[in-house]
Amino acid sequence: MDWYMMNCELLATCSALGYLEGDVYHREPDCLESVKDLIRYLRHEDESRDVRQQLGAAQILQNDLLPILVQYPQEKVLFDAVVRLMVNLTQPALLCFGKVPADATSRHHFLQVLSYLQAYKEAFASEKVFVVLSEKLYNLLQLDWEQRQEEDTLLIERILLLVRNVLHVPPDPTEEQGVDGDASVHDRVLWALHISGMDDLLKFLASAQVEQQWALHVLEIISLMFRDQSPEELAALGQGTAGAEHREDTQELETLRQRELAEKRTRARQRPSRHSRFGGSYVLQGIKSIGDRDVVFHKGLHNLKSYTHDLGKEPRRLPRRRQAAPEAEPSRRSARNVRLFLRHFCQDFLENCYNRLMLLVKDQLVREKAQQHDETYYLWATAFFMAFNRLHGFRPELVSETVGVRAFHFIEQNLTTYYEMALMDKKEATTWARRMHLALKAYQELLRTVQEMDRSPEQAVRDSSQVIKSNIFYLMEYRELFLTLFRKFDETKQPRSFLRDLVETAHLFLRMLERFCRSRANLVVQSKRVRRKKKKKPQVPEAPAPPSAAELEQLWEGLAPQVQACLEGEAPLPEDMVPFDAASETPVEEQRAEALLRIQECLRDSRVPQALRLLRSAREVWPEGDVFGSADVGPPEETQLLREILVAPLPRRAPAEPEEPEEEEEEDEEEEEQTLQVSEKEFNFLDYLKRFACAPVVRALVLLLRGYARNSARTNHCAARLLHRLARDLHMEPLLFQLSLFALFHRLLSDPAAAAHQELVTLAKFILGKFFALAATNKKAFVELLFWKSPAIVCEMTKGYSSLQEGEGTTRSRVPPWTPQEEQELRELYWKYKEVEGGDIIAAILAHLPTPGRTRRQVVKQLVRMGLASSAKDFPRERKGTRIVLWTQEQEEELTRLFEEFQGSDDVLGNIMKHLTARRSRARVVEKLLGLGLVAERKELYKKRRRKSHGPGPGQAATGVPAMPAQDSSGEDEDSEEEEEEDEDEAEEGRMEEHWVPQEGAGQDLAQRLHREGLAGPLRWLENCLRRAAGDREEDGVSHPAPLVPLTEENEDAMEDRRFRTLLRQLGLRPPASEQESFWRIPAALTPQQLRRAAASIAHRGPSGSPQDLSEPPRWPQDPAPEPLPAGLGSDSESEEPVPVPVPVPSPVQPRTKRRRELASEDEDEDGGSSGTELAPPAPREEEEEEEEEEEDPQPRGRRKRIRCLEEEEEED
Repeated sequence: MDWYMMNCELLATCSALGYLEGDVYHREPDCLESVKDLIRYLRHEDESRDVRQQLGAAQILQNDLLPILVQYPQEKVLFDAVVRLMVNLTQPALLCFGKVPADATSRHHFLQVLSYLQAYKEAFASEKVFVVLSEKLYNLLQLDWEQRQEEDTLLIERILLLVRNVLHVPPDPTEEQGVDGDASVHDRVLWALHISGMDDLLKFLASAQVEQQWALHVLEIISLMFRDQSPEELAALGQGTAGAEHREDTQELETLRQRELAEKRTRARQRPSRHSRFGGSYVLQGIKSIGDRDVVFHKGLHNLKSYTHDLGKEPRRLPRRRQAAPEAEPSRRSARNVRLFLRHFCQDFLENCYNRLMLLVKDQLVREKAQQHDETYYLWATAFFMAFNRLHGFRPELVSETVGVRAFHFIEQNLTTYYEMALMDKKEATTWARRMHLALKAYQELLRTVQEMDRSPEQAVRDSSQVIKSNIFYLMEYRELFLTLFRKFDETKQPRSFLRDLVETAHLFLRMLERFCRSRANLVVQSKRVRRKKKKKPQVPEAPAPPSAAELEQLWEGLAPQVQACLEGEAPLPEDMVPFDAASETPVEEQRAEALLRIQECLRDSRVPQALRLLRSAREVWPEGDVFGSADVGPPEETQLLREILVAPLPRRAPAEPEEPEEEEEEDEEEEEQTLQVSEKEFNFLDYLKRFACAPVVRALVLLLRGYARNSARTNHCAARLLHRLARDLHMEPLLFQLSLFALFHRLLSDPAAAAHQELVTLAKFILGKFFALAATNKKAFVELLFWKSPAIVCEMTKGYSSLQEGEGTTRSRVPPWTPQEEQELRELYWKYKEVEGGDIIAAILAHLPTPGRTRRQVVKQLVRMGLASSAKDFPRERKGTRIVLWTQEQEEELTRLFEEFQGSDDVLGNIMKHLTARRSRARVVEKLLGLGLVAERKELYKKRRRKSHGPGPGQAATGVPAMPAQDSSGEDEDSEEEEEEDEDEAEEGRMEEHWVPQEGAGQDLAQRLHREGLAGPLRWLENCLRRAAGDREEDGVSHPAPLVPLTEENEDAMEDRRFRTLLRQLGLRPPASEQESFWRIPAALTPQQLRRAAASIAHRGPSGSPQDLSEPPRWPQDPAPEPLPAGLGSDSESEEPVPVPVPVPSPVQPRTKRRRELASEDEDEDGGSSGTELAPPAPREEEEEEEEEEEDPQPRGRRKRIRCLEEEEEED
């Protein structure tokens, strides 16, 4: 902006400041008033910041304000006003505009203000300015708090803000294009700050007891001072000479030169030995051009390998929303003298200020005394200074304030908050990602510091690190953190530097966790899951029963004198009674019935004057039909009208009910309540590692390795080690059979400088060898290269694609495919029943479908897939209970007969619903039973549960099974047992009595059924526990209650199974007696003989009836033997010896997989629901149907199952 374009008032004010003559500035008499006027102008500038731009174009700060500040520091009022004005002029552009503007005009103003700020920063790179500021700040800090005035405190804060604003100005990349080691503008400002002694004042403010209020200001200034520095470079600066840096630069240049020479040699080999006289054209057979002919190639044969159809095409422009997130500005090496001064500052700061300053800052953050997002400075300081301390003579006492479980918790809490905000605040996702990166770097440095403490020669330090690791590895939140970050990584929001630090931190965490598990025999960790309970809804009060005819006659006898008095005028009538509601949506002509009800209510409440006034007003409003009497009606007729209205059975509106589908109504209305259940379990490192075996993790690692040439050796090692853990330790090599990864391997193996990445080359050869070995037996492996894989697909590729369908690891959601014959039959049935009116097409198809086990949802989806229907909306479900509204006399008699027939059964309502002819919902049947007076309350219709008794029941005396809540073998009892919720079972069954002992053969039938349903492993574990307890009691001669501790996930899932717990009760085992107990126990009252009998009763019996030997656990078929570890991948570092990790052989039979709660929520796994756990066996058909119906009708399990049973029975009828 031109000086002559400045506003005339602003120009006059600037001219009144003074003038510069040589090095001397002559101020005008109105200089102070002019400075105040400029402050006032800045306060009223517009959105384009016009005043700020005009002052910047006029260079007021360089030519007037700084000379005034240097030459007139003794004039306190003027000095204070100038500092105020400079603080306003130098405030960051982001604070002026709020954010980086999106439109072109505002963005131009933003960049213009930023250019002026960069010019201001260059003007501040003067020792004179900082000497004046340092002396003024020193004099103010010399004052005691009794002598310090409010103006002095404000001036201290303004000086600190001015220094902060100057250091905050970003560099200008177009102006600062020097090489590393040159002094940039920021370096010159830091050197002027150091020469003036301002850095010593900052250290004093950080350590002084009376200057606590400036803690955040000091930390912010320090973070801006070290903005372009690396703790690794600063720590290494004092450990060697300048020749070490020169050798590093020389080595880097030599590497680049070797790469260039290798590329030249490769190009030279591709050229022929002599120039070909035939420039020539060639026909590439087998490669079609645009037409049907082969491609004609017009270049030399040495260029044939680089041929592609994309030659000559313009690259497609990538949309902005899909572009990779920009990286932070590349760090540059400052001048050596500046780095030496900063290294000494770091040493002094760590020894004298760090712990105290971080304690004060964290206290202000926790108490919310700081501004928003000030915790980012705390996170940066934690990562930077702890890294410097670790690399420069590690002394844990210097950083003790930020080493501990509380520091881990604070950083993890902020990291989780940033992660959740990045998912919710889509517009500012990039900003939240930068904050998340700061938290991740602080978390990484904490882990590295704890790892360094393990190597300390002091025993107390090593013990402290063990305590910290035991607390971190115990809690679930720290173990789930990296899985969540990997699964939700988005390259469009988070830069590659975040991915690099994430991979390095995850590698470090896994290595520390693995070593910690090796050092302990059993590691118990905390496990959390969401538990759903049922919470009863408040019941709607029932309407009172209408009075009988005798009661109404008695009431009329009492009202007759009052009616007579009102008709004779002895009692006054109200004047403001209106018989209709003008605000109602119902028309006035249709409110006549409501007026009758109001008159009847007034009479029954003994409000005769109101009833008579309403009657006369209604006669005026609705004179037609003489419903309220004729116009010339007399007192006797009005009396008779009132009596008829009183005793008339007028229809009353039913109370409003919650709008729910009638198929969801139950006799006991309930709602779900989620609670967090915390438990403990034994930790298995390989089970935890399996959770990383998913497509998002592998995709992120491949994305990082695409830039292997730019990555550091440490980054490539961490990524390769993680991939090797998934492939080699878990025996999931097919997880890495992906085309993008193979393309990366091809580029790596053809790279002339591949020798510098020997570890990646070894991994590539290992994976490629496994792939071609599998491709020899599985020809579909080449097609599988196109897709990211999950552990289930890996199992299919190695064991055969029919293994999951035959039941070897299939999930419950796997639907059997439709054969061509089944599709033809489905098509014929659809065309057969399509024209039938008034019928359910899907129900008719299901009834005549030859293949059993198909569900309604499967049939509808297949019809849509075959093109016979456009969507599932073409086949709506019938709403039950909507066809029949009124009960006929025959239906009431049938309901009464069924109630009398099943009144003594355990499930009265269920039996009535099964035998009722007309379709009714359970809620309507309950209401009718209450209306008929057959039951007094709903509780009488609840299903009765069998109670435990001490003696055998009539049906148990023959088998010897005690009178326990056993599970009958019929399907009806099994369904009824599944209907009850887990909390109701535990509440009604009560506690097992200690003196009860099982009889011989107890639980035998139930155990055999559990064997057939896939719980052989937990039953074998239970049998071994009983036999071991019997042997211990015989050896010791003393009996103590022994807990049953499930150490595997399979056994833990079995302990949550209702039928397995029923078996435990039948065997005489005792459930947890209180909240302080977590495990079932073998009571002390059971003798060794009784325990052996119980173990024998649950042993698996073959066809001959004899127990089979189950001592040898089943092996996974064709389990490959562990292969030798490839060179270069067996350890995490050069000095570490490879330690073989035993891989447990998984069992082919497991219960259904355990549910896990992820951080985020919000978010299912992208790889098809696989989280790296063992593959579960095929679920029964009923559970499969239940899973598929759950998506369409998300209801509680018990309610959904009852509804489905009713639908099937109604369709059969």
